Amino acid sequence: MSTKVKYPIWKKEDLDGFFSLFQNNLANFVVIAITLLGMGYPSRIVFGKVIPGAAISVLAGNLYYAHMAKKLAEKENRADVTALSYGISTPVMFIYLFGVAKPALDLTGDPELAWKIGVAACFIGGLVEALGSLVGRWVRENLPRAAMLGALAGVAYSVIGGQMFFHTFEMPVIGMIALIIIIIGFIARKSMPFKLPTSLFAIALGTVLAYILKQADPSQVVEGFSSFGFYPPIPTLAFLEGFSYLFGSMAYLLPVIIPISVYNFIETMNNVEAMAAAGDDYNVQEAQLADGLGTMIGTFFGGVFPTTVYIASIGAKWVNAGRGYSIVNGIAFLITSSLGIIAAISNIIPLPVIAPILVFVGISLVSQAFGSVDKKHFPAVVVAMFPYLANYISSKFNSAAPEAVASVSPAIVPLGQGAMFTALIWGALVAFILDDDFKKAAIAAFAGALLSAVGLMHAPQLGFLQDYTFTLGYVIMAILIYAYGVVFKDKGDSDKKAPIDMAE
Repeated sequence: MSTKVKYPIWKKEDLDGFFSLFQNNLANFVVIAITLLGMGYPSRIVFGKVIPGAAISVLAGNLYYAHMAKKLAEKENRADVTALSYGISTPVMFIYLFGVAKPALDLTGDPELAWKIGVAACFIGGLVEALGSLVGRWVRENLPRAAMLGALAGVAYSVIGGQMFFHTFEMPVIGMIALIIIIIGFIARKSMPFKLPTSLFAIALGTVLAYILKQADPSQVVEGFSSFGFYPPIPTLAFLEGFSYLFGSMAYLLPVIIPISVYNFIETMNNVEAMAAAGDDYNVQEAQLADGLGTMIGTFFGGVFPTTVYIASIGAKWVNAGRGYSIVNGIAFLITSSLGIIAAISNIIPLPVIAPILVFVGISLVSQAFGSVDKKHFPAVVVAMFPYLANYISSKFNSAAPEAVASVSPAIVPLGQGAMFTALIWGALVAFILDDDFKKAAIAAFAGALLSAVGLMHAPQLGFLQDYTFTLGYVIMAILIYAYGVVFKDKGDSDKKAPIDMAE
């Protein structure tokens, strides 16, 4: 009779997992606060409604994912299960900031009303996420792992790892020291002095050195402490009033909300797949439903940003965290948001100190993508990463310097639009072709035609045939792929060339 393994609610590795996830979420919370204040939203809305509402979403999701981890540990009778990470998706956050929050404020001129519209938009986003659970399992079973992980690796390499790598060197001395600590502790898996958690040691040493070497302004500490206050999450039905505008004068926002919400449940699917590749096979439908419900719960407390299974899940797995880090993260964000600590921390700790932790998340996810697929599918992973390079360039530079972006290539902007879908389609295409399954490859190409025809890919918003050339290209490609498969299906293996060996 086998012995029942005890799955602890907390273990020492959870501390590293907590700091990694906390800093991931903290970075997004800080960006949200700074950006909304800059747009003209008052602090009473930002710190009194938006941040506490987001914290409630994070708390609900993290507690549920700790519960899911316990179920999986009991089912498989093992103690090394890592809970899924949960938080606000970075790409989705920026879409809601500049595609919902800013237009709502610009049109109404009323921050209170604009916030209510944002809450309604977030509720719809959560609903779409929850409905995604109906198709999540089918998609996971029929889409190649190389496509899903490659798409996620594209986000990790550009939006997360790459961007944060740049921020790391904004203070070279401080950033490089923090980064090398993260590499030694997390990637090389070496112990830190006094057995301190790697992320805590990096943050503490980096912050202290930043002020000692006068790389950070001491006035930031004073400003940080002045941000303390009491901002409890208060229940609200603001989304009901927001609906009247969202389905009225602000209806043009719906083509922005729905596609990015579809992206959100696909991101959850991809992150669940990444965790399965690392050894923890969760129910993707349950995760997608939990994401949607967590988002909607947050709207009842003023939240305006959808949440998802977070990209930091693999980083937590790499440091052998369990479920405790997830529970503590949820509680920590409720406390820090309610007391104004998030605002204080964001002022005191320099970004180059935090950035290396996110660089590690990017490294771990890209490594996981290549380490968990068949070697012959490496090209599919690489191809799936490219659309997010276009997305990164266009999102960062196209508004300020469209001529410069176009001078590199006029295709950058449309390739970056709907980058997740483009990555999945092309990753699947290459993987199916490498598997000699030309019928499925043709279906993937035809799916690309449909997605581009309705504006989910290669278009700024939903709309029919906004650029027919992309749709036509996918249709012709689908026909050619299918025809090739039919014509050559009976040819022997003697004609086939050996696939490229990436190790050579």
